[in-house]
Amino acid sequence: MSKIFGSMTALVTPFKNNKVDFNTYEALIKRQIKLGIDAIVPVGTTGESATLSYSEHEECIKIAIDICKGTNVKVVAGAGSNDTNRAIDLAIFASKLGADAILSVVPYYNKPTQNGLYLHYKAISDAIDLPIFLYNVPSRCGTNLESSTIIKLFNDTKNIVGIKEASGDIEKCVDLLSKEPDLTILSGEDAINYPILSQGGKGVVSVSANLMPDKISSLVNRCLNKDFEGSKSINDELFKLNKILFCESNPIPIKAAMFIAGLMPNLEYRLPLCPPSKENLIKIENVLKQYDIKGF
Repeated sequence: MSKIFGSMTALVTPFKNNKVDFNTYEALIKRQIKLGIDAIVPVGTTGESATLSYSEHEECIKIAIDICKGTNVKVVAGAGSNDTNRAIDLAIFASKLGADAILSVVPYYNKPTQNGLYLHYKAISDAIDLPIFLYNVPSRCGTNLESSTIIKLFNDTKNIVGIKEASGDIEKCVDLLSKEPDLTILSGEDAINYPILSQGGKGVVSVSANLMPDKISSLVNRCLNKDFEGSKSINDELFKLNKILFCESNPIPIKAAMFIAGLMPNLEYRLPLCPPSKENLIKIENVLKQYDIKGF
């Protein structure tokens, strides 16, 4: 099974009049390709997948695959759900269209047991041949995918190859890699991209890369090529940006930042998400002034 690693962007989903703005969406993907990202992750949780219709979700995956076809940029399709049957349907859809892998978030709200999580992911794995990345984000899902469950899934399946770890627990990443060095760990928190990479992580799924794919790509590539000093320098440089992009629930700040930077013509969310407070909007704008954000 092919290895997928490196710099990946957790794409936002732009809206216009409460509909997906597919023209802007396509332009954002082309910009990612132009600025050197290794992979894009459409309709993950940053892409507001929880409030997209089935048809919108599937169309976003299809467009991403079509645009990246013939390039070196891979598509890791967001195909998670708190309904196992829906997650399987999305995984099969992405597989048939030609995605390179899928990213599957821990089921939210249900609060399954570890055995329930194992059975959920095992069922998805049995349904497709594509590489699967688990996605652990307990602050959003209310459930933590424990190390023992991750390792059991890695050993018991043919295609669960890694995990986007967004718990903020670096010790967990070290523990996983000490037990399963072939497991692909992807950082899911931009502020600690370098620490996770330097401990053996193989990539990132980045929110900040929506704004600065060139910088995130350089950070990851430097670390994977043992230029730890250069990678840490970029991580330090991006620290203020990484922090402000989580001043409110993701993806509220990143979409505001992209609107301010002229990368999206509209600042629009799907309820219950809404624009940031005026105070935070000013803070985001002030931080952005410190960075060189490349356009289209």
